[in-house]
Amino acid sequence: MSLGTKLAWDDTVLPFQLDRSDMRGRVARLDGVLSGVLKQHDYPPAVEALIAEMTLLTALIGQTIKLRWKLSLQVQTNGPVRMIATDYFGPEAEGQPARIRAYASFDRDRVEDDKPGFEQLGEGYFAVLIDQGKGMTPYQGITPVAGSSLSDCAASYFAQSEQLPTVFALSYGRSSEPGTEEHWRAGGIMLQHMPKASPFAKDGGSGEGGLLEAKDLVGDDADENWSRVNAHLQTVEELELIGPNVTSTDLLVRLFHEEQPRVFDAQPVRFGCTCSEDRVRQSLSIYSARDIEKMTTEDGQVTADCQFCGAHYRLDPASVGFEAGDGDQ
Repeated sequence: MSLGTKLAWDDTVLPFQLDRSDMRGRVARLDGVLSGVLKQHDYPPAVEALIAEMTLLTALIGQTIKLRWKLSLQVQTNGPVRMIATDYFGPEAEGQPARIRAYASFDRDRVEDDKPGFEQLGEGYFAVLIDQGKGMTPYQGITPVAGSSLSDCAASYFAQSEQLPTVFALSYGRSSEPGTEEHWRAGGIMLQHMPKASPFAKDGGSGEGGLLEAKDLVGDDADENWSRVNAHLQTVEELELIGPNVTSTDLLVRLFHEEQPRVFDAQPVRFGCTCSEDRVRQSLSIYSARDIEKMTTEDGQVTADCQFCGAHYRLDPASVGFEAGDGDQ
C-alpha cells in the first residue's frame, strides 16, 4: 500500500453510528499530529506514551462535542508525571481541520522508564474543560485518577458527569515502517450509548472507590446490546488500530457488521497551536511597570516560551504591561 493511500485515513476522526444497538462512536488514527506534539520536547518514553494516549483521547472526545472554540483534557497528580494537558480546537470553518496540541510536566529524576506510564501518575484528578469562547461560561468536569489507564479515567468521567456508558479501545506506540523514520502512531475506537439509552444511577457504582462504571448505567433493555457490542470491540487487534493496512471503514465493518454501522464525514485533525505575540502581550497586560521590571532579563528583554509548540518570544519591557506607553505598543 502506498504512503499516499495510508495518509487518506491518518490524522482523521471518523464518526459512526450502530443503528441496531443504538450506539455511536468514533474511530481515530493519529500520525503527524503525534509527531508535531512530541518533537517539541525531549520526553522519556513512558511520558511520550502517556501523551500519545491523552492526545488520542482528546481527538476522540473533541469530535463528539459541537465546539465553538476549545476542549481541554488535563491530568494533575502527585506522581513523577505531574501534569498532562491537551487542547482540541474545533474547525474554524466547514471542511477545515481541527487542531490539537499537548504537553506534559514531569520530574525527570523520578520517572522510571521500566514502569508503565500510568503507574507514574500517582494520586490526582482527570478533568474535562469546555470553553465555547468569549461571553460563554466554561464547563469543567472532574473525576479521580482511577483504573489502569487514561482511557479508564475518561470512561469514568463520562459515567460520573454525563451518565453515559462509554468504552475505549486504544493502541499507540513507535512505528518503524520501511522507508520512514521511527515515529509514534496511535489509533482507537470510542463507543457510547446514545443519551436516551442511559438511565441515571442513584446509588454508588461498582468501580474503584464507588465510582460509576458503564455497566452501572446500562438498563435491562440495553444490557444485551451493550454486552454484545463490547464483545465485538474486544476482538480488535493492535495492528488494526494503528497499522497502515486497514481503513477505518473496513475496521468498522469487520467489528460491527451485524450492528448496521453507518458512517459520517471524517474530521481531519492537525497539530496546531494558538500562541502568538499578541496573546503574550495580553497575558502581561495585568502587570505594572514594577512587575515587568522584575521579569526583565539581564539583556533587557521580557521573554516567554510556549510549552505546547516551543515558540520563544522576546519583548521590549517598555511595550508590555498596563502602564506601557501608547507609542510603544
